[in-house]
Amino acid sequence: MSQPGIPISGGAPAGLQAQNGAASASGSLYTNATKVFKGPVQNTLMSSQVSVSQGYNSQLPGSYPHLIPAKTLNPVSGQSNYGGSQTVSPLSNYQGPGQTLYRPLVASNPVTTSLHSGFVPRMPLPTFQNAAATSMPSGSFLPGASVQPPSNWQYNYPSTGSQTDHCPRASSQSMSGNTNLTTHQYVSSGDPSLQNSFIKSGITPNTNNGSVVVHNSYDEIEGGGFSATPQHTNKNPTMNRSVGYSYPSLPPGYQNTAPPSTTAMPPSSLNYPSGPQGFNQTPLGANHLTTSMSGLSLHPEGLRVINLLQERNMLPSTPLQPPVPNLHEDIQKLNCNPELFRCTLTSIPQTQALLNKAKLPLGLLLHPFKDLVQLPVVTSSTIVRCRSCRTYINPFVSFLDQRRWKCNLCYRVNDVPEEFMYNPLTRVYGEPHRRPEVQNATIEFMAPSEYMLRPPQPPVYLFVFDVSHNAVETGYLNTVCQSLLDNLDLLPGNTRTKIGFITFDSTIHFYSLQEGLSQPQMLIVSDIEDVFIPMPENLLVNLNESKELVQDLLKTLPQMFTKTLETHSALGPALQAAFKLMSPTGGRMSVFQTQLPTLGVGALRPREEPNQRSSAKEIHLTPSTDFYKKLALDCSGQQVAVDLFLLSGQYSDLASLGCISRYSAGSVYYYPSYHHQQNPVQVQKLQKELQRYLTRKIGFEAVMRIRCTKGLSIHTFHGNFFVRSTDLLSLPNVNPDAGYAVQMSVEESLTDTQLVSFQSALLYTSSKGERRIRVHTLCLPVVSTLNEVFLGADVQAIAGLLANMAVDRSVTASLSDARDALVNAVIDSLSAYRSSVLSNQQPGLMVPFSLRLFPLFVLALLKQKSFQTGTNARLDERIFAMCQVKNQPLVYLMLTTHPSLYRVDNLSDEGALNINDRTIPQPPILQLSVEKLSRDGAFLMDAGSVLMLWVGKNCGQNFLSRVLGVQNYALIPQTMTDLPELDTPESARIIAFISWLREQRPFFPILYVIRDESPMKANFLQNMVEDRTESALSYYEFLLHIQQQVNK
Repeated sequence: MSQPGIPISGGAPAGLQAQNGAASASGSLYTNATKVFKGPVQNTLMSSQVSVSQGYNSQLPGSYPHLIPAKTLNPVSGQSNYGGSQTVSPLSNYQGPGQTLYRPLVASNPVTTSLHSGFVPRMPLPTFQNAAATSMPSGSFLPGASVQPPSNWQYNYPSTGSQTDHCPRASSQSMSGNTNLTTHQYVSSGDPSLQNSFIKSGITPNTNNGSVVVHNSYDEIEGGGFSATPQHTNKNPTMNRSVGYSYPSLPPGYQNTAPPSTTAMPPSSLNYPSGPQGFNQTPLGANHLTTSMSGLSLHPEGLRVINLLQERNMLPSTPLQPPVPNLHEDIQKLNCNPELFRCTLTSIPQTQALLNKAKLPLGLLLHPFKDLVQLPVVTSSTIVRCRSCRTYINPFVSFLDQRRWKCNLCYRVNDVPEEFMYNPLTRVYGEPHRRPEVQNATIEFMAPSEYMLRPPQPPVYLFVFDVSHNAVETGYLNTVCQSLLDNLDLLPGNTRTKIGFITFDSTIHFYSLQEGLSQPQMLIVSDIEDVFIPMPENLLVNLNESKELVQDLLKTLPQMFTKTLETHSALGPALQAAFKLMSPTGGRMSVFQTQLPTLGVGALRPREEPNQRSSAKEIHLTPSTDFYKKLALDCSGQQVAVDLFLLSGQYSDLASLGCISRYSAGSVYYYPSYHHQQNPVQVQKLQKELQRYLTRKIGFEAVMRIRCTKGLSIHTFHGNFFVRSTDLLSLPNVNPDAGYAVQMSVEESLTDTQLVSFQSALLYTSSKGERRIRVHTLCLPVVSTLNEVFLGADVQAIAGLLANMAVDRSVTASLSDARDALVNAVIDSLSAYRSSVLSNQQPGLMVPFSLRLFPLFVLALLKQKSFQTGTNARLDERIFAMCQVKNQPLVYLMLTTHPSLYRVDNLSDEGALNINDRTIPQPPILQLSVEKLSRDGAFLMDAGSVLMLWVGKNCGQNFLSRVLGVQNYALIPQTMTDLPELDTPESARIIAFISWLREQRPFFPILYVIRDESPMKANFLQNMVEDRTESALSYYEFLLHIQQQVNK
């Protein structure tokens, strides 16, 4: 069954033009926002935009249906095309390329299916929006944060290792992080592991018209329908789950009787007259804003104007904190954690004209599936959502009275369901505004069966290993197989977990692991032109039932190919075979590759020209074939994500190979020059990162949608995913270490609005087989003056969004265009500030306090591996850096862009943190300039994926002997990559500090100890972004250049 308006077509996707997993959802947004490219560059990219979108239609609910690729007619160009869309337009419009999703005018025939069976009356549609595209003014996703629960919450703490990932039938995004997750669940009894109910899905009673609706698309489930869940006639439904309050409509004894008065609430408030009554609620909604809004005090230094030429050393000595929105404290205390959800502007401009005038990008950065220490989980018979735009009820809605609430996105007034009147935390009836859903900006729902297209899939893990001569030489199989053996029992899953293995060189090898065999059977398929699956029922096996065979295979695999002379690599056919094997169920495919594919479909040729590495021109950033993208889209349609581990010292064309992960919502891991003997430090890195990869929580068959208040619209998405419909991101897997970004515009004036909200909803299936919805909601004020827009700028978020846009520009235009765009973003915004905000034109480079680090961060981006010129960076390393920009949460992106520098030869306990009886020193952060180094000290640079400890020639004997364990400077080994654990307080402090830095990220940074004559010293100095290099300006020179352009 296909969605209305989307023709079904077989065959392989064609015409794939989208790049970098960026998806843009509307036409000309950010027009004239900035002239990011000056001179001839500006005109080269003013060509019309090309939109390509693809939807996958699922068949009727059943057992793991195959999804059929569908072509979507482009409403603007009339072309029908596959793949994500791409925008070719100046960065001045703040639209990176990527999948561009257009919303046709209301008058035109809708292209995207309606999310419900009938049109729902609601607020007037903005003219830019497809009336049927989404049941909300502008569908959008935003990450949220964990909020401290009230003291009266009754919590059950499942073990931190439990897998709480569930895919709601909603659009949502994944966030990264690596703390253990403790879910706070409202429970009556039971254990979370009992929640793996295998719920049949598909048919949902629609009480609005008495008919039965069969959901056949993710869009209909997440966004459609008059109500989120059927309005049950049974007033006290029984839940089939053993965990969680069932949230009955009334507590026992309340049915059909007048609720008794309680001491917790005045009796008068429990008498419900027939007409609407005034309701005493904490003033949170836009229509309940207190009049003290204008009197809220900004941080006084936020009003400062700074001359950067005189005060350029503005880097704080502690980690930079995101700005706090200028909101009433009652609202702000409920707001989403910025680690999960943050906006480039914490004060939203009232109109697009005001945003254009500010010349700052408007967008959101999300980390939606981040590991959280505290996450409220609600099991309820009713998930309360707006009947019009499908927003989930949240802390920023308004209760008009006990029976009605007003949506904070589309302003529709909705009825409060009877079940929602009872608060299970306080056990009081008549307090809907105190329910956990209305007290937490980040919350997770256990999704009922109507949020499923099929029964929740089992966790399926397929490992695909390159076993060519080159691969065997690296020795990686020993490390990977041993890591799998060590972590086999820790793979997220349950009794349904399945596992399988494929190896390949010039042929493809399958392994039968059928229960009852005495040892694994190897099956070789040599016909790589027409790959078939031998014995498909025995190749993906139940892990519990075949664990001994799996362990035997992992122990013997590393030795099986030691004598091989086969040098060819048939990666493409191996991926096709793996896809065929996994497509009935979906799951995660982990591919290990060590060289350029040379045989069969997807074979590649070397394209890197070493003498052009340092040039900003003519380097191959685009894929050389669309095979990997097409296959990724097929994978996405079948709920398969592909993670690529590239372990290669030679050019492997990551620009082409990376597409397999980008469009299937997978991840790329890159280990250049991996060798178990010649490069042992990479072995340690692979081991640590594999352990995290294999054991972290995972969500399957996920979709994510970001919604925002009427008047705002989302037009471009950045990250690893596929845009399934106008604004629904398809995430076959979602992991806690992935970040996303979106660009927005102001479609309609917000003059009547004091607050706007953004909400991301991530619907996923957990490894335990539960369907879940994780919702984050962010609330921000609306402002009418340019000065207020600048005061609320979040410079880190701006830099992160610009980096995503610059990657897109590099791919669709050129690296030099992207670099020009970054520089012009600074010039344009500071010019706007100078001409429109400053009353007296002073000499110098005048900036608002909020943007004091903007030029520094942009200079750091220009020197980052993705965008730098004049260095001999390998092409694959540059492409990998770009992949990281698009897929990393903001906190890690900023660390790799602008590293933190600490002096560590004089660490003390002053100001130290105390964590689990450990004392963690907190040395001040220094500017990235050799001026801050001294030959008598030791300095640690934290560049995210690498730690570099530079030891000065005249460093004190105390540090050398008590930390490094050597008697003099000359005895420091050239290739020292770890510190000895000595029985000295100095050693304990620095080891505690380095361990603490490593614990905070999901990847493992290698430590290099660097002497003056060490070859790594050049890398250390390369990160000194404030200093001049042969091909890049110093910070002061860059400021002079910016000043010259701004004061023209």
